[in-house]
Amino acid sequence: MRTSRRFFLTGASALAAAVVAGHASAQDVIGDILKSSTRGNWDDQFDARASETGKVASTLPIFSLQTVAFTEQAVAQYQGIVGQGGWEQVPATKKLQLGVDDPDVVPLRKRLMVSGDLSQSAGISTAFDSYVDSAVKRFQLRHGLPADGSMGKYTYSAMNVPAPIRLGQLQTNLQRLREKAGTLGDRYVLVDIPAAQVEAVENDRVVLRHTAIVGKIDRQTPIVNSKINEIIVNPYWNAPVSIVRKDIIPLMRKDPNYLKDSHIRLFAPDGSEVDPMTVDWSTDDAAKYRFRQDPGAGNAMASVKINFPSPDGVYMHDTPQQSLFGKLMRFDSSGCVRVQNVRDLVTWILRDTPGWDRQHFEAAIKTGANTPVQVVNPVPVHFLYLSAWSTGPGVVQFRDDIYGLDGNSELQITSAL
Repeated sequence: MRTSRRFFLTGASALAAAVVAGHASAQDVIGDILKSSTRGNWDDQFDARASETGKVASTLPIFSLQTVAFTEQAVAQYQGIVGQGGWEQVPATKKLQLGVDDPDVVPLRKRLMVSGDLSQSAGISTAFDSYVDSAVKRFQLRHGLPADGSMGKYTYSAMNVPAPIRLGQLQTNLQRLREKAGTLGDRYVLVDIPAAQVEAVENDRVVLRHTAIVGKIDRQTPIVNSKINEIIVNPYWNAPVSIVRKDIIPLMRKDPNYLKDSHIRLFAPDGSEVDPMTVDWSTDDAAKYRFRQDPGAGNAMASVKINFPSPDGVYMHDTPQQSLFGKLMRFDSSGCVRVQNVRDLVTWILRDTPGWDRQHFEAAIKTGANTPVQVVNPVPVHFLYLSAWSTGPGVVQFRDDIYGLDGNSELQITSAL
């Protein structure tokens, strides 16, 4: 592989065009470049026109009637792609990225053109130029991957799922959409499990969108349709029996001070507190006790818990492990849903609850006191499973079928890598 001059020429010509257009716009361009976290990738703005269709980002709710219509269009689009032979596999043998000149860029360009991420007018060449970079980023956004423009193993795997399988995924998820779209209410919270994403929806528009962490493959987040009726500020955490058996008891066998160091107290069925040193940790007898962690910075739910009736006992909450939100695959909980920037979501939920504006909410967190708050006008909450949909012409979204509900093992990319 060799570095191509095309990227530098493309960037320079774009900057020159801005200068010709006028001093103010040129200064804006220069300022954006200097402030950019990825300086040098000028293509983000200039080469957006290289894709066939619109922006990936949207305020359209996943379970809206418009999404159903766009997904029906996507099914027709992919039927056409399959009818014309689908797309070729892209060799996944090397890391292709901006500036590279390599023969493998040719099949990459062709693949991106078939899916509409790269315009036919961009041409066929061996150069991974700014047009290809923008197209790869668009593809990554549509597949829930970090939009870094670099061809890594997850991008290759998502790109090389055959077109007929993607068509089947769309058809399967279209049925799920048709069952629920338009029935969730005017104001609700949606957790899309495969996307590991939370939407706060009002009047058929997404007003907040949050990154989430959902259940592991062996501890799956369930389907839920309920109403958020309580917010607990500075919650206690009561460890589920499954976590006691799978995690806490083994940890106590290794480190007898684990409960004390984690501020977890043990309670007998009659409510009396039990000294952990009196328990035989070589057996699973401890599972009959209640494990309760005190509020505080190290609490498993951190600052807040979002409660709603659920037969599985799941809930949404904050977390002290904020770094987990930066992971590519966020399937790391025991079934409950951790929410990034959860205080924004809670403020929105408590909007109609007197005395609980953002300022009062933040002040309550600082006290450290366990404070339950009953939600006025409980907000519907839905945990649903959707791994493929469309929110605009040509904007087709795909996610890992993390729990294998779509019926094809090739869609379970995470567990295969």
